[in-house]
Parts: sequence; C-alpha cells; structure tokens
Amino acid sequence: MHSGPFSAIRGATAPKRNTLSHANRTRDPVMAEKLFWQTLEHLQNLCPGFGRGRGRRFAFRFKRVIHLVDSTTLQLVANSMDWAKHRRRKAAAKCHLRLNLQSFLPRFALVDTARHSDAKKAWEVCAGLLAGEIVIFDKAYLDLLHLFELFQRGVFWVTRAKEGMQFKVVRRYQRGRIGNILRDDLVQMKSSASRRLYPAWLRRVVAMVEVDGKWREMSFLSDNLQWSAQTIVDLYRCRWEIEVFFKEIKQTLQLADFLGHNANAVRWQVWTALLTYVLLRFCAWISKWGHSFTRLFTLARSALWLRLDLRSFLESYGTAGGSFRFLGTPDQAYLPGIP
Repeated sequence: MHSGPFSAIRGATAPKRNTLSHANRTRDPVMAEKLFWQTLEHLQNLCPGFGRGRGRRFAFRFKRVIHLVDSTTLQLVANSMDWAKHRRRKAAAKCHLRLNLQSFLPRFALVDTARHSDAKKAWEVCAGLLAGEIVIFDKAYLDLLHLFELFQRGVFWVTRAKEGMQFKVVRRYQRGRIGNILRDDLVQMKSSASRRLYPAWLRRVVAMVEVDGKWREMSFLSDNLQWSAQTIVDLYRCRWEIEVFFKEIKQTLQLADFLGHNANAVRWQVWTALLTYVLLRFCAWISKWGHSFTRLFTLARSALWLRLDLRSFLESYGTAGGSFRFLGTPDQAYLPGIP
C-alpha cells in the first residue's frame, strides 16, 4: 500500500513477521515497561491537564481520585503451555490493570499468567493507592483481609458481595424499598473466621440493577458509612468504563493477535499497546478530538506515511458539532419524487 514512500528510504526493506517475533522473544520487556511509564510521566508534565482529564459522567461529582481495577484474559496458542497454562488444553495470560476514571489513563499494569486468581493479585494492584482515594473492583478481587488493609489505610472501596456471604445486621438505614434501593444496612461478618479477617463494620446495599434490559438484584459492599446508597450503586456502575478500555485495547489496537507467545513476547506487545493508547489519547487531548477512539486510531494509522501535521489534521477533521451519532428518524425515509 505504501510501497512508493517506503522505497524512497535508502536500503529499507519490509520487516519480516518472524524477525519481530524473535526480537520480542529475546528482548527484556522491562525496557518497554519503563518506556511506557516515562512517556506517560513526560506527557503529564508537558500538559498537566492531560493527567487530570475531563470529568467523565458520574465522576465529576467527586474531587477524590477514582480507580477502577479489573483484569482481561489474553488467549494464547498451545505452544505457550510451558509458562501460561490456563486449563487442560488452553493457554492464556492476564493483564491486571488499575485505571484512573477521571483521566482514563492506566496507573498500574501487571501481565502474568491466568492460573492465579484475581484476589491474589489485588494486593499488588492496589499497593499504590493513597488515603482518601476510591477504588472500585469486581467480586473476583474480593479478599476480606485485603479489604481490611485498604480500610486501615484510609482507602474507600466499593465491590459486589459474593454469593453465600453471611452478614449480621447492626443497623438499618432505611425501612422498605425506596426507588431501586431494596436494603441499606450497616453489617458485620457473621462467622468468627470472617470477623477475624475483617473485624470492622461494612456497608451493604441491595439494589435492583438493569443488566441487558433485565432487572437483577445485586448486593454491594463498601467501607464508607457516609455515602448515600444510590451513590454506592452509581459508583459501582462506573466500573463498566474499564471494560470499555479493554475493548479499545484488544479490538481497536488488535492486542489479541500476538507476534510471539512466550512470556517476553506477550509482555512486550501488551506494553507497546498501552504506549500506543496513551500516545493516541494525548493526540486527542491536544487536538480537542470529539470523535470516537476507533476513528482516531484509523486516521492516525492511515496518515503514518503522509507528510502532514497530525495535530492540524485532527483539528480540521469534521465540522459538525454534537455527539457524532447518526440517529435515524421516520421523516428521513421520505425522498421527494418517490412515492
């Protein structure tokens, strides 16, 4: 496609897929990790507003930093069995991530095998949280001892209760159903073994939540005893934003297609994808990009071999305002002259 511009470079030849695979297999991925964090720090110093981000939906109500924690599974081929054995005939790696909700930028990433449970990695992923900050994670990361450690550090957390967890109600904050909130209680762990792991009181909110067009009853837990019940439910709803991030990384940046399948190669490609994501987000920030991330990636990829200023190109792209979603209406189906 770009054979003309490529041939103008003296002695240039197209890289072979096997060459990239060999390089990823032999090079130390720590280099890619350090490059990512140094680049992110440089961009934040260059443009402080980029690190703070714009208030995203519900998050603008909080002046505290809100972190989202989750993991995504990276499916690998059978020749990765020596280090990434997941099931009997499957191999996979996992990327554990802590995402800043306000800036939508990664704050911690860990690439490891998928054989370990998320709860075992929760300590490492949340180690950098500061007092007063908020962290939201799924019930897969629920570990009572770790939750109590966060509570002692002054970190506010919100998660979902696992099935079978038993609580003793200390105080009821509401009587009967109010809106979609069914129950709002101050509780403590019922069994003595669970109380040894988490001896403090908990907040339990039971609410009706719409999932895929159907209403489901869900139980949420938090160590904050002052927030309203609706705030706790809304905070957990923000956790879906990290799923959007994983979709952009895996589908738009095509992280699911690996050039190598050993540990070094997978880590290299994950850190490279995260670096590409941050660079594209920075381009979107300085150009005040209003379209989707997928369209930004498509334009940047198509302009790699063109001699143009990327910032000016992005700033001049599109003239219509709004959310750039085409909404069909019945009157648009009418064409003059056609009955």
